[in-house]
Amino acid sequence: MPCLLRCSREQVHMTGGVILKKWVKILGFIAFLSVILVGCSSQTSSKSSSSSSKTNKSTSSKVTSGASQQGYSDPKTMKSKYDIVIVGAGGAGMTAAIEAKQQGMNPVILEKMPIAGGNTLKASSGMNASQTKVEAAQGVKDSNDQFYEETLKGGGGTNDKALLRYFVDNSAGAIDWLDSIGIKLDKLTISGGMSVKRTHRPHDGSAVGGYLVDGLVKEVKKENIPLFVNTDVTKLNETNGKITGVTAKVNQDKTKKIVAKAVIVTTGGFGASKQLIKKYRPDLAHYVTTNQAGATGDGIKMIEKVGGYAIDMKKIQIHPTVNQSKHILIGEATRGEGGILVNQSGKRFFNEMNTRDKVSAAINKQKGKYAWVVIDSGVRQRSSAIDFYIKDKLDVEGKTLNDLAKKMKVPATTLQKTVATWNDAVNNKKDSEFGRTTGMDHGLTTGPYYAFKIAPGIHYTMGGVKINTKTEVLTKKQQPIPGLYAAGEVAGGLHGNNRIGGNSVADIVIFGRQAGTQATAFAKAQ
Repeated sequence: MPCLLRCSREQVHMTGGVILKKWVKILGFIAFLSVILVGCSSQTSSKSSSSSSKTNKSTSSKVTSGASQQGYSDPKTMKSKYDIVIVGAGGAGMTAAIEAKQQGMNPVILEKMPIAGGNTLKASSGMNASQTKVEAAQGVKDSNDQFYEETLKGGGGTNDKALLRYFVDNSAGAIDWLDSIGIKLDKLTISGGMSVKRTHRPHDGSAVGGYLVDGLVKEVKKENIPLFVNTDVTKLNETNGKITGVTAKVNQDKTKKIVAKAVIVTTGGFGASKQLIKKYRPDLAHYVTTNQAGATGDGIKMIEKVGGYAIDMKKIQIHPTVNQSKHILIGEATRGEGGILVNQSGKRFFNEMNTRDKVSAAINKQKGKYAWVVIDSGVRQRSSAIDFYIKDKLDVEGKTLNDLAKKMKVPATTLQKTVATWNDAVNNKKDSEFGRTTGMDHGLTTGPYYAFKIAPGIHYTMGGVKINTKTEVLTKKQQPIPGLYAAGEVAGGLHGNNRIGGNSVADIVIFGRQAGTQATAFAKAQ
């Protein structure tokens, strides 16, 4: 998946029209990738939607034609009525659609971007879950209560406790469900804020996002679930207070109303919306974002117009390790497998496995407000996602630490001493400098060595629409809006003021399944 991941990253700040033109150029290559059936979350600001609408018909038709070649549904086959409409073809949307189809429904997925996958494609570290069969097989002692308490602590105690309880108690079941459709996450690592290895990854250590999307795409195809791209849902339709379908602009041209017994919104967050970032967190307006271009909060805006409301919108997570030129996240597993952070003096300065907010704050205190992630060949071998970063030329490399230091422009003797001290800490299982206790199974001893220059960037928006444990969208009076459900990053409350790495993938699967189940029950009752 390296090319696909790279292409989505490079388009972070592009408007819809530019994105389409870029995709036209690369659709021929994408054609042979089986994974390209599903993708980017359905979310564009009114500004970007307007821009997209100005794309000429010839370009639109080219994109649609290319998309059809990838296995997406032909717009000509779009019906005016389905049991359930899912808005957004990211991980949560595809999961919800598959679950609904397995329970006897006729769902459809509508995606505004030219491909499916959304921010799920950009996930790298893994999926957190507790009391799983994978943990048991590998001798990891874990509990749902422990997972709950550590996530609550990571979120500053501000998490929606009911959502969090449902989340942890159904995490093992989500791993089993993925396994049942051929998505096997049987390798364990650890993320910041966690005390045990509960981050589940693909067996080969590759980035979880591409692997997950690939598997979900295959299942969507297998279940014959229609998935339409270049289909921008602009309105949730309601009758007498009940959601009865959507209005969408197909291929930046034709407007179509689709009737449904229930609608599930899985459009993701607003991490790529400069407008909303500036509105809620003007202090972060200058930060780069790791989000794909479609993450502009459209779902939140649509839900607010039909009586739902948003919470926690100021809670925006910055990730500590982001390449600033290409806006690519250097995944948490890089540190979880033994990597360390050093400043421009070649010194460690903080516990690398602390929560993202605290690590980011520590980096911002360093001269120049940047740092380096330093790894060896052992870390690279244990986390194959690193190969993607190297292919993207995000690293500097040295056969020895001395060579690496020269390319980093840090004092060689200092870097050598730093790594030696770290290796002693690993051997003694005690980090006397910064109290790190996890990700210490291996020292940095094997050349060549690699370093990635990073700084914090906008990564995740914890805020979103208010839902209950049934994924029903609530009004301010805490009443469900009949026929309307939401799952994934579009919903707020679960993560509190700081999301733990690995919890977003768990979120989209756990609550995506729940949305599919609950929307099905509602539809059957109509």
